[in-house]
Amino acid sequence: MRQVYLDYSATTPVKKEVLDEMLPYFTEKFGNPSSLYGLGLSAKSDLSIARGKVAKLIGADEREIYFTSCGTEADNWAVIGTARAKKAKGNHIITTKIEHHALLHSCEYLEKEGFEVTYLGIDRDGRISLSELESAITDKTILISIMFANNEIGSIQPIKEIGEIAKQHKIIFHTDAVQALGNVPIDVHELNIDLMSVSAHKIYGPKGVGALYIRKGVALPSFMNGGAQEIKKSWY
Repeated sequence: MRQVYLDYSATTPVKKEVLDEMLPYFTEKFGNPSSLYGLGLSAKSDLSIARGKVAKLIGADEREIYFTSCGTEADNWAVIGTARAKKAKGNHIITTKIEHHALLHSCEYLEKEGFEVTYLGIDRDGRISLSELESAITDKTILISIMFANNEIGSIQPIKEIGEIAKQHKIIFHTDAVQALGNVPIDVHELNIDLMSVSAHKIYGPKGVGALYIRKGVALPSFMNGGAQEIKKSWY
Protein backbone atom coordinates (compact mmCIF):
# COMPACT_ATOMS: atom_id res chain seq x y z
CA MET A 1 0.00 0.00 0.00
CA ARG A 2 1.34 3.41 -0.95
CA GLN A 3 1.75 5.88 1.92
CA VAL A 4 0.98 9.55 1.35
CA TYR A 5 2.39 11.73 4.11
CA LEU A 6 0.71 15.12 4.54
CA ASP A 7 1.69 16.17 8.07
CA TYR A 8 4.81 18.22 7.36
CA SER A 9 3.76 20.66 10.05
CA ALA A 10 4.45 17.89 12.56
CA THR A 11 7.82 16.81 11.15
CA THR A 12 9.72 16.27 7.93
CA PRO A 13 12.08 13.57 6.65
CA VAL A 14 15.79 14.33 6.64
CA LYS A 15 16.82 15.36 3.12
CA LYS A 16 19.57 13.35 1.46
CA GLU A 17 21.78 16.45 1.22
CA VAL A 18 21.44 16.99 4.97
CA LEU A 19 22.14 13.34 5.76
CA ASP A 20 25.24 13.36 3.53
CA GLU A 21 26.54 16.41 5.41
CA MET A 22 25.88 14.77 8.78
CA LEU A 23 27.28 11.28 8.24
CA PRO A 24 31.00 12.14 8.65
CA TYR A 25 30.26 13.46 12.16
CA PHE A 26 29.11 10.02 13.25
CA THR A 27 32.26 8.30 12.02
CA GLU A 28 35.29 10.38 10.94
CA LYS A 29 34.68 13.78 12.57
CA PHE A 30 33.36 12.63 15.92
CA GLY A 31 35.59 14.81 18.13
CA ASN A 32 34.29 16.64 21.19
CA PRO A 33 34.32 20.36 20.25
CA SER A 34 35.21 21.21 23.85
CA SER A 35 38.44 19.18 23.73
CA LEU A 36 41.86 20.70 23.03
CA TYR A 37 43.33 18.28 20.47
CA GLY A 38 43.03 18.29 16.68
CA LEU A 39 39.92 16.15 16.28
CA GLY A 40 38.01 18.29 18.77
CA LEU A 41 39.25 21.60 17.39
CA SER A 42 38.16 20.53 13.92
CA ALA A 43 34.68 19.74 15.26
CA LYS A 44 34.59 23.11 17.01
CA SER A 45 35.44 24.87 13.77
CA ASP A 46 32.69 23.01 11.91
CA LEU A 47 30.23 23.79 14.69
CA SER A 48 31.06 27.47 14.32
CA ILE A 49 30.39 27.23 10.59
CA ALA A 50 27.01 25.64 11.27
CA ARG A 51 26.19 28.35 13.80
CA GLY A 52 27.05 30.97 11.21
CA LYS A 53 24.73 29.38 8.64
CA VAL A 54 21.82 29.45 11.07
CA ALA A 55 22.60 33.06 11.94
CA LYS A 56 22.68 34.08 8.28
CA LEU A 57 19.29 32.49 7.74
CA ILE A 58 17.65 34.90 10.22
CA GLY A 59 19.86 37.97 9.87
CA ALA A 60 21.67 37.41 13.17
CA ASP A 61 25.27 37.24 14.33
CA GLU A 62 26.90 33.85 14.87
CA ARG A 63 27.45 34.67 18.55
CA GLU A 64 23.69 35.12 19.01
CA ILE A 65 22.89 31.48 18.14
CA TYR A 66 22.72 28.80 20.85
CA PHE A 67 22.03 25.21 19.89
CA THR A 68 19.53 23.21 21.95
CA SER A 69 18.16 19.68 21.84
CA CYS A 70 14.85 20.84 20.35
CA GLY A 71 12.39 23.69 19.97
CA THR A 72 10.81 22.82 23.31
CA GLU A 73 14.10 23.34 25.15
CA ALA A 74 14.56 26.65 23.33
CA ASP A 75 11.05 27.77 24.37
CA ASN A 76 11.63 26.68 27.96
CA TRP A 77 14.96 28.47 28.17
CA ALA A 78 13.59 31.67 26.62
CA VAL A 79 10.50 31.93 28.83
CA ILE A 80 11.70 30.53 32.14
CA GLY A 81 15.14 32.08 31.70
CA THR A 82 13.70 35.53 31.06
CA ALA A 83 11.30 35.22 33.99
CA ARG A 84 14.12 34.39 36.37
CA ALA A 85 16.43 37.03 34.95
CA LYS A 86 13.81 39.79 35.18
CA LYS A 87 11.87 38.84 38.32
CA ALA A 88 13.31 41.79 40.23
CA LYS A 89 11.64 44.10 37.69
CA GLY A 90 8.28 42.36 37.45
CA ASN A 91 6.33 39.11 37.32
CA HIS A 92 3.94 39.56 34.40
CA ILE A 93 4.10 37.66 31.10
CA ILE A 94 1.88 38.06 28.03
CA THR A 95 1.29 35.20 25.61
CA THR A 96 -1.63 33.73 23.64
CA LYS A 97 -4.12 30.92 24.09
CA ILE A 98 -2.91 29.17 20.91
CA GLU A 99 0.77 28.70 21.74
CA HIS A 100 2.50 25.33 21.48
CA HIS A 101 2.41 23.31 24.70
CA ALA A 102 6.15 23.86 25.07
CA LEU A 103 5.31 27.49 25.77
CA LEU A 104 2.01 27.06 27.58
CA HIS A 105 3.41 24.48 29.98
CA SER A 106 6.35 26.77 30.73
CA CYS A 107 3.90 29.54 31.62
CA GLU A 108 1.86 27.19 33.80
CA TYR A 109 5.06 26.24 35.61
CA LEU A 110 5.89 29.90 36.19
CA GLU A 111 2.39 30.63 37.49
CA LYS A 112 3.06 28.10 40.25
CA GLU A 113 6.14 30.16 41.12
CA GLY A 114 4.05 33.31 41.52
CA PHE A 115 4.25 34.82 38.04
CA GLU A 116 1.12 36.24 36.42
CA VAL A 117 0.33 35.32 32.82
CA THR A 118 -2.12 37.00 30.46
CA TYR A 119 -3.37 34.71 27.67
CA LEU A 120 -4.56 36.77 24.71
CA GLY A 121 -7.38 35.51 22.52
CA ILE A 122 -7.46 35.56 18.71
CA ASP A 123 -9.86 36.80 16.05
CA ARG A 124 -11.57 34.76 13.31
CA ASP A 125 -8.33 34.82 11.30
CA GLY A 126 -6.31 33.43 14.19
CA ARG A 127 -4.47 36.68 14.92
CA ILE A 128 -4.19 38.67 18.11
CA SER A 129 -5.39 42.23 18.53
CA LEU A 130 -2.52 44.70 18.85
CA SER A 131 -4.68 47.06 20.87
CA GLU A 132 -5.55 44.22 23.26
CA LEU A 133 -1.85 43.46 23.57
CA GLU A 134 -1.06 47.06 24.47
CA SER A 135 -3.91 47.15 26.98
CA ALA A 136 -2.56 44.03 28.69
CA ILE A 137 0.85 45.61 29.37
CA THR A 138 1.49 46.74 32.93
CA ASP A 139 4.50 48.17 34.73
CA LYS A 140 5.23 44.58 35.84
CA THR A 141 5.33 43.08 32.32
CA ILE A 142 8.75 41.55 31.62
CA LEU A 143 8.08 39.29 28.64
CA ILE A 144 5.85 39.06 25.58
CA SER A 145 5.97 35.61 23.95
CA ILE A 146 3.85 35.10 20.85
CA MET A 147 4.16 32.34 18.26
CA PHE A 148 5.21 33.44 14.76
CA ALA A 149 3.12 30.91 12.79
CA ASN A 150 0.64 28.55 14.39
CA ASN A 151 1.23 24.82 13.95
CA GLU A 152 -2.46 23.91 13.70
CA ILE A 153 -4.31 26.71 11.92
CA GLY A 154 -1.39 28.34 10.08
CA SER A 155 -2.12 31.91 11.17
CA ILE A 156 0.84 34.28 11.06
CA GLN A 157 0.99 36.96 13.74
CA PRO A 158 1.98 40.61 13.08
CA ILE A 159 5.44 39.97 14.49
CA LYS A 160 7.05 43.25 13.46
CA GLU A 161 4.30 45.30 15.08
CA ILE A 162 4.39 43.17 18.22
CA GLY A 163 8.14 43.66 18.38
CA GLU A 164 7.73 47.43 18.03
CA ILE A 165 5.26 47.50 20.92
CA ALA A 166 7.59 45.46 23.10
CA LYS A 167 10.52 47.69 22.20
CA GLN A 168 8.58 50.87 23.02
CA HIS A 169 7.77 49.48 26.48
CA LYS A 170 11.28 48.00 27.00
CA ILE A 171 9.87 44.49 27.28
CA ILE A 172 11.68 41.36 26.06
CA PHE A 173 9.96 39.85 23.00
CA HIS A 174 10.23 36.12 22.30
CA THR A 175 8.67 34.27 19.39
CA ASP A 176 8.40 30.56 18.72
CA ALA A 177 9.32 30.46 15.02
CA VAL A 178 9.54 26.69 14.71
CA GLN A 179 6.75 26.65 12.09
CA ALA A 180 7.85 29.86 10.39
CA LEU A 181 11.54 29.21 9.70
CA GLY A 182 12.03 28.31 6.06
CA ASN A 183 8.46 29.24 5.14
CA VAL A 184 8.51 33.02 5.51
CA PRO A 185 11.41 35.52 5.39
CA ILE A 186 12.80 36.26 8.86
CA ASP A 187 15.16 39.07 9.83
CA VAL A 188 15.30 39.27 13.62
CA HIS A 189 16.49 42.88 13.64
CA GLU A 190 13.90 44.13 11.16
CA LEU A 191 11.18 42.33 13.14
CA ASN A 192 12.39 43.60 16.55
CA ILE A 193 12.80 40.07 17.94
CA ASP A 194 14.87 39.59 21.10
CA LEU A 195 14.56 35.81 21.48
CA MET A 196 13.51 33.25 18.88
CA SER A 197 13.13 29.47 19.00
CA VAL A 198 13.66 27.26 15.93
CA SER A 199 13.91 23.52 15.24
CA ALA A 200 15.65 21.49 12.54
CA HIS A 201 13.17 18.67 12.06
CA LYS A 202 10.51 21.00 10.63
CA ILE A 203 12.78 21.94 7.70
CA TYR A 204 14.24 18.58 6.57
CA GLY A 205 16.88 18.50 9.30
CA PRO A 206 17.43 15.92 12.05
CA LYS A 207 15.28 15.48 15.12
CA GLY A 208 16.96 16.43 18.36
CA VAL A 209 18.42 19.72 17.10
CA GLY A 210 17.02 23.16 17.89
CA ALA A 211 18.37 26.64 18.50
CA LEU A 212 17.60 29.77 20.45
CA TYR A 213 18.48 33.18 19.04
CA ILE A 214 19.42 35.58 21.85
CA ARG A 215 19.84 39.18 20.77
CA LYS A 216 23.07 40.88 21.82
CA GLY A 217 22.49 42.60 25.15
CA VAL A 218 19.81 40.16 26.34
CA ALA A 219 21.34 38.07 29.13
CA LEU A 220 19.70 34.80 30.16
CA PRO A 221 20.77 32.76 33.18
CA SER A 222 21.95 29.17 32.84
CA PHE A 223 18.96 26.91 32.27
CA MET A 224 20.74 23.70 33.28
CA ASN A 225 23.36 23.06 35.91
CA GLY A 226 26.62 21.31 35.08
CA GLY A 227 28.62 21.17 31.86
CA ALA A 228 29.63 24.04 29.63
CA GLN A 229 28.22 23.17 26.22
CA GLU A 230 26.75 26.24 24.53
CA ILE A 231 27.84 28.12 27.67
CA LYS A 232 24.14 28.23 28.63
CA LYS A 233 24.13 31.97 29.03
CA SER A 234 24.40 34.77 26.53
CA TRP A 235 27.91 35.89 25.67
CA TYR A 236 27.04 39.57 25.96
